[in-house]
Amino acid sequence: MKIYCLKLDLTMCISRLKKFNLKEFNSPHPVIFTEAKDPDDACYKCLCMFTETLLKQDESRETAFLIKDILPDVKVKKVYCKDEKKL
Repeated sequence: MKIYCLKLDLTMCISRLKKFNLKEFNSPHPVIFTEAKDPDDACYKCLCMFTETLLKQDESRETAFLIKDILPDVKVKKVYCKDEKKL
């Protein structure tokens, strides 16, 4: 497995997440590192980490509906492997 670097764009949804401690996602343009087989797997794991960060803090239905509402606004701007040149 390889280590991937993902650059996200959360500018459209960051204001709706004020009540959460977003940890590594606490920026309009966070950079996330994840271990994955390929770029698609890296994107999937990154979005899973994002939703788990929110759900671990509040497992209510409101949070589930909020995640469903904001996920289309979470944009992956760039994915590249740390071991290779940019993909």
